[in-house]
Amino acid sequence: MNLAFQAIGIKREEVYIANIVKCRPPANRNPEDDECFACLNYLRNQVILVKPKIIVLLGSVALKNILGKEYGITATRGHWIEKKGIKYMPTWHPAALLRDETKKIDFIKDLKKVIEEINN
Repeated sequence: MNLAFQAIGIKREEVYIANIVKCRPPANRNPEDDECFACLNYLRNQVILVKPKIIVLLGSVALKNILGKEYGITATRGHWIEKKGIKYMPTWHPAALLRDETKKIDFIKDLKKVIEEINN
């Protein structure tokens, strides 16, 4: 992520990073619904304390647990979604970029939209 931040001119100390689950699932698999549910109140409290104007959702797990199971990352990435005064930008998870380098272009475009929004 640090390289992505550098590429678009964001300093790491300007970003707050939080995860859906607070511990890594076995074998680095996606967290199961009950694991996400167990950690969501902690994440909600983090959001309340940080008071972000923008949240970048990295990947399907973040998107579905924050905005709802009806959202899909392929259809919504790159599009702003606003709820309760917070703007959300869904984009690819960095691990997806390692599996498919063509997604890097979309990822950088999405982060540039975030920068544009910050600067408005």
